[in-house]
Amino acid sequence: MRKKIVAGNWKMNKTPKEALELVELLKDKVNTDKVDVVFCVPAVDLIPVLDAVKGTNIAIGAQNMFYEESGAYTGEISPAMLTEIGVKYVVIGHSERREYFAETDETVNKKVKKALEHGITPIMCCGETLEQRELGIAVDFIRTQIKIGLAGVSAEDVKKVVIAYEPIWAIGTGKTATSEQAEEICCAIRVVLGEVYGKEVAEEVRIQYGGSVNGKNASELFGMPNIDGGLVGGASLKDEFAQIVNY
Repeated sequence: MRKKIVAGNWKMNKTPKEALELVELLKDKVNTDKVDVVFCVPAVDLIPVLDAVKGTNIAIGAQNMFYEESGAYTGEISPAMLTEIGVKYVVIGHSERREYFAETDETVNKKVKKALEHGITPIMCCGETLEQRELGIAVDFIRTQIKIGLAGVSAEDVKKVVIAYEPIWAIGTGKTATSEQAEEICCAIRVVLGEVYGKEVAEEVRIQYGGSVNGKNASELFGMPNIDGGLVGGASLKDEFAQIVNY
């Protein structure tokens, strides 16, 4: 039985002071018994937020990292830096990173492997544009993202990866894939994993849905057989996140 996982992606929001206020608002309201809860916060918020959640079962994630150990990579953060302060998760390949910072499936692959090497759980994102969906090539496009993103990752390691399906047309738009549309793609992702790693391994990988998840639609989405939780954007910045976790 796969344990649900709900991760809040704060994106470029909340100063350290504001971050602490949000953690105080949420930390006693989210039930971590049946759901793994992760706050993916901006880099400057990591240390204060890690301190604020001590004594709880809430895990902290970064929103990005580089695939080298150290060196002349101005502005980047290494996996060793994240592990030393206690970060357990990292979002890799979010559509905004792909769009604004030219991330490719190949760079995603390097980051996924490096995160695993350091004991950090990658939340690897994939998803199609509205145009790709309308052309009927969404599944083929995502199959490519999955196969390249996980190239060279062993069957044992892939079980530690969380895959987040985020249809680009549903991110921050208020549009949500229907639970059936989301399930169809998450099922297709599991089929691809089965092609590469075998059905038994594929059944152990957790697949999230991300794209305008809110307190009203979480229960239906998370009730689908191949959806194991959510990567939550806007709603993770307010009280509503607790409703989503406690669906």
